[in-house]
Amino acid sequence: MVDYETFELGDVVLQKGATLPNAKLAYKTFGKLNQDKSNVIVFLTYMASTHLDSQWVIKEGSALDPSKYFIVIPNCFGNGFSSSPSNTPAPYNKARFPLVTYYDNIKCQHRLLTEKFGIKKIKLVTGWSMAAGQTFHWGALYPDMVERICPTAGSARTSLHNFVMLEGVKAALTSDDAFKEGWYETQPYKGLRAMGRVYAGWGFCQAFYRKKEYLNLGYSSLEDFLVRFWEQWFNLRDANNMVAMMRTWQAGDISDNELYNGDFEKALASIKAKAIVMPGKYDLYFPPEDSEYEVAHMPHAELRPFDSIHGHFAGGSGLSEKDVKFLDDALKELLAS
Repeated sequence: MVDYETFELGDVVLQKGATLPNAKLAYKTFGKLNQDKSNVIVFLTYMASTHLDSQWVIKEGSALDPSKYFIVIPNCFGNGFSSSPSNTPAPYNKARFPLVTYYDNIKCQHRLLTEKFGIKKIKLVTGWSMAAGQTFHWGALYPDMVERICPTAGSARTSLHNFVMLEGVKAALTSDDAFKEGWYETQPYKGLRAMGRVYAGWGFCQAFYRKKEYLNLGYSSLEDFLVRFWEQWFNLRDANNMVAMMRTWQAGDISDNELYNGDFEKALASIKAKAIVMPGKYDLYFPPEDSEYEVAHMPHAELRPFDSIHGHFAGGSGLSEKDVKFLDDALKELLAS
């Protein structure tokens, strides 16, 4: 049974020029919208994830408490639930699926909130990794609507180093002969497994591997961790969907739109929301130095890094109880402010 709802967007003219026919935005909600519609939290999805991968954060007693808040999880385009290469008919099926930017995602998410629910204010927008990129975009594109943001382990603009990292991950996937330039009939599992192995060196930091932290997570060896955690994560995904989401990620820039015309600092300064920006101290591709620069140009922002050997995964994986509490405490503080 489908556990989510679908918002019909009609034909969507995308930021980079293509028109996505009969576009669909899949979403899941938790809790109830109060009478004055002031209890809204937008909780976003990340690379290779759907709303199913994020629900562990939502529980009574936590910051994202469904007994208090109306929590909306819109699925990012390309993740297989919202419009994606895997579910879009010709002519934009499979390898022909167009570039969808964060801007496109947030514009369509805004339509969901305003047209479906009549929401005018958002109490909090938050998310990890690619979802942090979307969080920054919400703050910049709708500064008068968004009251608080908490981007974790992500950036307002994809750095060149991050872009190059993703090129390596993408190359590992698409180099599989079975990929057939995106026109495969069966999934290129060799490429998906290779993608996982390349990603394994980036998702966690050197200290994680040096201290063999994977043993504390229930894996019997390094190879077991690579196979059961990394390879399996991508084995369950569609290859074209992964490419589409990486392209979205690579194009990330809150200033690449008609509001800011490439002025990154102006876009950051426009974010009126109170913010706690939470990079991973040992994140290998969203380093805290980038977050420091962003916070320095945001009027109401605080930098609060995760001091965790889980690297990038400190921000949203749920693998470390210490990291989960650090995040939950920050979100509670932000919501109470």
